[in-house]
Amino acid sequence: MPQMEFGGGRKRRRGERAYKFKLFGEKGYPVDFCGSFHENLRALLEFGRENRSGEMPIWSFNLEVNRQPLLHLVLFVVEEQVEEFSVQLRCKHCEHIGWGNHLICNKRYHFMLPSKSDSDKFCALFEMQRERQSLHGVFHSNGFGHLLYIGGLETGSLLAGYEIMEFWDRLCVGLGARKVSLKDTSRKKGMDLRLLHSVAYGKPWFSQWNYTFGRGSYGVEEESYTNAVKSIQSIPLNFIGSTSNQSEMIKVILHKLQLLSGYSLTTIGQLFGFMLELKSRIPKESKLTSPYPAIMSDASCRWSSKRVEMAIHVIVETLKSAESGWISRQHIRDQARAYIGDTGLLDFVLKSLGNHLVGKYFIRRCLNPVTKVLEYCVEDISQTLSLQESYLHFEPALRPHQLKVSWTQLMKDIHHVYTHIFETGVLANLSLASRTILDSKHLVKDYGGGVSRNKFDKWKIHCSVMLINDDELEVATPYHCLVLRNYSVFDELKTEAERVFRETYMGLRDFTADTMRNISSKGSDLVFKTLKPGSRVVFEVKTRELMCEGEVLMAVDCVCGTKDDDGERMVTCDICQVQQHTRCVNIAESEEIPNIFLCSGCENNILSYPLP
Repeated sequence: MPQMEFGGGRKRRRGERAYKFKLFGEKGYPVDFCGSFHENLRALLEFGRENRSGEMPIWSFNLEVNRQPLLHLVLFVVEEQVEEFSVQLRCKHCEHIGWGNHLICNKRYHFMLPSKSDSDKFCALFEMQRERQSLHGVFHSNGFGHLLYIGGLETGSLLAGYEIMEFWDRLCVGLGARKVSLKDTSRKKGMDLRLLHSVAYGKPWFSQWNYTFGRGSYGVEEESYTNAVKSIQSIPLNFIGSTSNQSEMIKVILHKLQLLSGYSLTTIGQLFGFMLELKSRIPKESKLTSPYPAIMSDASCRWSSKRVEMAIHVIVETLKSAESGWISRQHIRDQARAYIGDTGLLDFVLKSLGNHLVGKYFIRRCLNPVTKVLEYCVEDISQTLSLQESYLHFEPALRPHQLKVSWTQLMKDIHHVYTHIFETGVLANLSLASRTILDSKHLVKDYGGGVSRNKFDKWKIHCSVMLINDDELEVATPYHCLVLRNYSVFDELKTEAERVFRETYMGLRDFTADTMRNISSKGSDLVFKTLKPGSRVVFEVKTRELMCEGEVLMAVDCVCGTKDDDGERMVTCDICQVQQHTRCVNIAESEEIPNIFLCSGCENNILSYPLP
């Protein structure tokens, strides 16, 4: 595979411009982005530092993420020339999303953002190792593209995932992309985010940038996906309580969330929606070794986490051993001093423990209205209410700062609930719905590109090429916007169309614009005397071979209804050569594909042969 030299990362040359990361790609920064996709791309690359020392041209842009502390990243744009002998002639991503009928383009442009700021110079294979990337997206020269990878903080990137997506979305809008696809396989702490967010919000995480259902694997349609989401969202929480494998930890977590919510959480959809909304409101604390980060992060805490944990343990045990429910602050302090001599530490912990959860114990604090003395009590919330009653009878809402809920603990709770429901609990008999959501991983956004956005370009014609092969199969290109003069003639229109389509598509490098469908005119006729501005023109071309992104070498006819390659693992019948999903014919992912395989149709035909 070809190798590429990347340079210009951490140290930039004197006089080289650094662009603001949060503005790069907006209109006017660094270009106006008012033309077609190809024009916008060429205009953008004029501002990059070009390097043609390797096999492929590379442009780099120095991006300033922060000034204090100083952080710079480098965006690399790599131009890949596609030839008939190229190893990756056809684009598998186009075929998997359903764009296999698109003509192969002459060029692909890879946008790569390394994950580290110190990537001065490095040699990499054509596809950089993912652990070294924050972003990898690719555009075909006709404006269709694919987001291949983004990596957030969890993968070692210096940027959060949403910051990278904002950057990518600005680039797509600015360049005037047509449509962009992605394959949502993102996971966090062992949880599939497309399942988590679909149940919580009814749509995947990428929907924040208007990416929607593009194509399902294993024959899943959009309606099936929508029905699966609704069916899981509407499952009552008391159904979880009725399962035999209900754990005490789940009971504690659910009761805690009821205390926090301020309204009755009755369904799985409401539960996950509230947990993710609460997660967005709680600041992510710095890494602390203490199990009580909310207390340890207090600016007035001057004790080690070990001493704080010891004081908490002593106070909780003192409250548990009390004969009466409520105990005065002074009494607790006196009892705890037998084990903790530092009264300052005791005062700090008593102040911090008010309305705080310690494991399954909820420490309550209130002012006695008669004696005007602070009093405390401990409550085992796993025993206070049955789950069925807790959905209807819950205490007034307590805010996160009142319960001292930490971001880390909330993430553990989300993971515990997710694992219990989707992997070991209530959905054991409803796995089909969750699998349908997980199989809906191909998303698409229509950016509406392919036209000139210059308001002064009034004299436009949208042109397409219809290729017809010997078998009368037709494949058309998307419409390309051509900007002409108001007095242009048809010969000029044809010349401009030939230039654009030859530059864009590999199979049209010798294209001649001879025949226009349903238009009879001479070359000297004025275009806008015959056609209105904005009209569509289709050129017809006879060809022997259709050079499309998807090439059907073997037929696909799976029992799930899939008729073409969707990117999932397949096995080929050794008799009829028809492909089927390994999962659909009960071949586990952990098993190797057998050397000999017969589909059910061929197997039945063999069994039906009469015996001699």
